[in-house]
Amino acid sequence: MADYLFKTEPTDYSFADLVSKGSGVWDGVRNPVALKHMREIAKGDRVFIYHTGSEKAVVGTAKAASLAYPDPKSSGTSLFVIDLVAGPALKAPVTLGALKADPEFESSPLVRQGRLSVVPLTAAQAKRIEALGSLK
Repeated sequence: MADYLFKTEPTDYSFADLVSKGSGVWDGVRNPVALKHMREIAKGDRVFIYHTGSEKAVVGTAKAASLAYPDPKSSGTSLFVIDLVAGPALKAPVTLGALKADPEFESSPLVRQGRLSVVPLTAAQAKRIEALGSLK
């Protein structure tokens, strides 16, 4: 099982929106590097949901319910989407400031490529988010 972090603007689609529906299609990713990471995700991989904007924090988790597949709303084949199933919320949001201050994340694309919306996480980084967010 691999771990990833997906960024979203909570005023467009929040973790609470995903939880209220139980599952959803994650779309809107346009960055080629983010799309590459998205295509690497396997069914069952864990995804941490990060709110951008004024929050700038990891707030919850989800599981990949599918492999990435071509966006049915796009006429081209270069855009992909993935199905997610909502997981538990973190007990405490993990802020970008906390992640930037943590040595475990100093080489992470999360802090080095701020506009990247799909970020792979190492096992150690995922465990650190779990610890900081009190996810058991």
